[in-house]
Amino acid sequence: MYISVITPVIEINGLTKNFSSLCAVDNIDLEVTNEIFGLLGPNGAGKSTTVMMLTTLLKPSSGSARICGYDVVKDAKKVRGTISYVPQDMAVDIKLTGRENVMLYAKLYGVPNRNTRVDDVLELLGLTGRAGDLVRTYSGGMRRRLELAQALVHEPKVLFLDEPTLGLDVAARKKIWEHISALRKRGMTIFMTTHYMEEADEYCDRVAIIDNGHIVVVDSPDNLKLGLGKDASLNDVFLENVKTGEDKSGFDEFKFRTMLRRRS
Repeated sequence: MYISVITPVIEINGLTKNFSSLCAVDNIDLEVTNEIFGLLGPNGAGKSTTVMMLTTLLKPSSGSARICGYDVVKDAKKVRGTISYVPQDMAVDIKLTGRENVMLYAKLYGVPNRNTRVDDVLELLGLTGRAGDLVRTYSGGMRRRLELAQALVHEPKVLFLDEPTLGLDVAARKKIWEHISALRKRGMTIFMTTHYMEEADEYCDRVAIIDNGHIVVVDSPDNLKLGLGKDASLNDVFLENVKTGEDKSGFDEFKFRTMLRRRS
C-alpha cells in the first residue's frame, strides 16, 4: 500500500538563542509544511527572535533549522534565495515610486526579465495604477502591499511575515489577507507572527503559541478551541497557555468568562 509522506518545508530541532544570561528561544522543535502557519505569543516571548534565526539574520546558539532542506547556518545563502521576509517595520523608500522600489529588489536578487516580473507582482498586489507614484503618497495598506510585492519579486518558496497587518485599518487588513490567502493557494508556504487572534483563527491552517521561549501548544485553531470547549475562542486558548501575572496568582480568565456567559 502506498503511503503519502508530507515533507516539512521548515524543520526546527532544538533551536535555542541566548543573549548573555537571557534565553530568548529555548530548545524548540517544530515542523511546518505547505501551509499558513502562525506563531503567536506575548511581547518578548521569542517570536521575532525565532523568525530572525529562520531568515538567517541571527545565528542560533544551539540546535538547527532547515528551510526547504537547507541549513540556516551552513547554507545561509541558499536559504536567502529560497525565502522572503517582510519585517514589522516599514521597508520601502518613500522617495521612490512604487515601481522603483520593486525594481530595486529585483536587481538585488538578480531576477531575469526584471521589467516583466516587476509588472507581474505589481499587478498581483493591485498596485499597477499607482506604480508610478511616489510611495510617500501611498496609504499604510498600499505600502504594506508594496512590501509584499518586493518580497515576491524573486518568486520565493517560503514567505516570512512579522505582524503583517499591524497598524492597518480593518479594510486594509482584509485586503492584505486576501493576498496572503491567494499566495497560499498558489503553493507558497507562509510563516507569520501576529497579535490578532481573530485573524490567526480565520486564516491560519495551524498555529503555535510560544511563551518564555518555549512552544507550549501546536495545532489547528479549531482543534485548540475544541480542547477548551465549544464556546472557546482562540483568544481563550492563548490566555490559557500564556502565563500572565493573573495566571500565577490563581486567576483563570477563561473559566471566569465562561461562568459569566452561563449566568447571562
